Amino acid sequence: MTPAAIDDTTLYAVLAPFAAAVVAPILTRWFKHNAAWPLAIVPGMIFLHFAGFIGPVSEGQTFVASMAWAPSYGVNFSVYVDGLSTLFALLISGIGTFIILYAGGYLKGHPQQGRFFSFLFMFMGAMLGLVLCNNLISLFIFWELTSITSFLLIGFDHLRAASRRAAVQALVVTGGGGLVLLAGFILIINATGEIEMSVLLSSPDIIKDSGLYVPIFLLVLGGAFTKSAQFPFHFWLPNAMEAPTPVSAYLHSATMVKAGVYLLMRVHPLLGDTALWTTVLPLFGGITLLVGTILAVRMTDLKLMLAYTTVASLGLLVMLTGTSHEKALEGAVLYLLAHSLFKGALFMVAGTIDHEAGTRDITKLGGLRSAMPITFVAACLAALSMAGLPPFIGFIAKEVLYYGTWGWLELGLPITVTAVIGNSLMLVIAAAVAIKPFFGPKVDTPKHAHEGPILLFAGPVFLSVTGLGLALIAHTTGVLFVGPTLSSLLGEFKSIDLHLWPTKINAPLILSVITIGLGIALFTQLDRLRSFIASVLAAIGWGPDKGFDQFVSGIVGLSAWITRRLQTGKMHTYMMLTFGFTALAVLLPGYLTNSLPAMPKMPEYRFYEWGIFFIAILGLIAVLIAKTRLTAIVSLGIQGFAVALIFMMFGAPDLSFTQFMVETLSVVILALVMTRLNLSPRDHRTAPAALGTGVIAAAVGLGLTLTLLAITQQPFDSRLSEFFTEYSRSIAHGRNIVNVILVDFRGVDTLGEIAVVVLAGLCVLALIRVRTKPEATSDGSDPDVVPTRKAEAR
Repeated sequence: MTPAAIDDTTLYAVLAPFAAAVVAPILTRWFKHNAAWPLAIVPGMIFLHFAGFIGPVSEGQTFVASMAWAPSYGVNFSVYVDGLSTLFALLISGIGTFIILYAGGYLKGHPQQGRFFSFLFMFMGAMLGLVLCNNLISLFIFWELTSITSFLLIGFDHLRAASRRAAVQALVVTGGGGLVLLAGFILIINATGEIEMSVLLSSPDIIKDSGLYVPIFLLVLGGAFTKSAQFPFHFWLPNAMEAPTPVSAYLHSATMVKAGVYLLMRVHPLLGDTALWTTVLPLFGGITLLVGTILAVRMTDLKLMLAYTTVASLGLLVMLTGTSHEKALEGAVLYLLAHSLFKGALFMVAGTIDHEAGTRDITKLGGLRSAMPITFVAACLAALSMAGLPPFIGFIAKEVLYYGTWGWLELGLPITVTAVIGNSLMLVIAAAVAIKPFFGPKVDTPKHAHEGPILLFAGPVFLSVTGLGLALIAHTTGVLFVGPTLSSLLGEFKSIDLHLWPTKINAPLILSVITIGLGIALFTQLDRLRSFIASVLAAIGWGPDKGFDQFVSGIVGLSAWITRRLQTGKMHTYMMLTFGFTALAVLLPGYLTNSLPAMPKMPEYRFYEWGIFFIAILGLIAVLIAKTRLTAIVSLGIQGFAVALIFMMFGAPDLSFTQFMVETLSVVILALVMTRLNLSPRDHRTAPAALGTGVIAAAVGLGLTLTLLAITQQPFDSRLSEFFTEYSRSIAHGRNIVNVILVDFRGVDTLGEIAVVVLAGLCVLALIRVRTKPEATSDGSDPDVVPTRKAEAR
């Protein structure tokens, strides 16, 4: 179905958070933490705007809106609204509303709360742009903007070394993956000639049929895997827990970490359902699922436990997306929705416990259910959904994904076993988060625990109850949210029928029972399991996180080595390197592409023209055989005067006069400078060194000559010359076209050049007038009297 055009309101909805980022510090200065209430209106209105698309999108309609951005490059700020982008936009704006409220209570009294709100809104806008952008280049810009804004949020507490390290690590991994993704997008544009995602989706086989499918697949995968923390890039995500809890809750529930999953789902019609896709994605997704859950069991910090389960959940989503099986994809969509709700709620619960009790360590918590009853209820509801128990949306998602993995013919059994083990360990963590802090005897905590204000518990309560409510109206949830998103993944309209309770005993139900039983059994042995995993990891020692530090250290060491080799402090080295790379830059492309210009036919010159060339050759010989540098500089001026004579003969007396003046001044100034420098009268380089210098000089000369020949052999485009000829007199009122170009048409450039010259002159004047402040000497002698070298020698 061809997307319908809509007005620019949706474009403004994407940009609205950036406007809120501007006013957030002002409102915070006025209303303190209560600024969260008016600020939350912005994402709330965005949610309502995209909620208006639910009905049409559920019927299979899609929409586009576009605004010219860089039209000469085909780059527009355009949005594409379908089931997938609508679901993500609703999650980003809906959960973002409660994250803003939560941040108001969590950072109450913080001196930089306004700045935090601003960063949070910029991050929200970047994510909205990412999931809605139709243009590949603008999508990449928002993709990288999420990395930059997450860097600001993760490193918000920049006085702590751990926060700075986590922020840099996240930026390096996700930003580097973004550059890889850009290369993939460029290949897509080159292979298809299209830059709009909606156009590409209308011809889903266009990339698969091209010869660039494999490199495009690998490059897109590199961007998605780094952003969504797939093994072996999973290490940055738990370290990002150094950020304040509102960031963690937003990052893990609906935003950046799911950007990679969104990308894989978006390009599934273009790249999915191939042997490479159904092999690589399930393999790495399954490994990430197991690694994430195993590492989560080892932890005792609530945020880290939840962070590693997010890694595992992302692995599960990638694994399901990689099957390209319709029912498994349906399970992926359902689990994405369920995970956003329960993980956002649980992170806010963890932050509230830390905020009110003073610790997040589950071994130092207990008996909080009476002190924090509302938080306790929210934690239980969200944990039940995470554990996959009825009657919550997490239970339906688990049933559907088991149905999909069990029915996948290729690798259904190993994928199903991986999912069962991963979900069992998820249940262990869910039980630990909901039971350990709230049940058991009351434990003395660093702070007197009590229920937090409404700003802290509004989000967890709403998200956890929503997870229950969507399950109770499962059929409506499937029609309005899951079906349209699944249609986007499959590239064709799909209508599904969800039910809360299984209609019969089948394989998915049996697998759910096995998952629950295994999870309960493992939870009863949680302490032993944690000790065993810790001992195994200690025996292994090395890990990707340590590898990242080694990689960074290696890069720094390599940079230092290169700097020592190149930055020698010798002008000769710098000149050799500069001109050597210049020669490569002008010669190598023509040689590799076999596009060197043909040598022109020698014209018939008059005798005085030959005389000028003869003078230039004599000047060159004089430079080469000069015995002193001063002689070489004076001889070098011969070439400049020869060029000035050529200008004069070909009817450019003004250029000729300028060349005479420049060459005269250059020779005089260089000669004066040389007389003031303590230089050896002659170059004492060895013959091999002089030969190397000569080769580089000849290569640069040859390269520039060939470049000029290639330019002159191109058809002459006279449009610019005709423009200046036509308008110099009528517009600028000048007869000398060259002067008019410099003074009028390029007046700003000329002004800039003059300003540079004036500033350079002022700097030289300042350096000349610098006088060192006299300092008293130890022997009482006059500090202005400096002994000569001969005196020192005597």
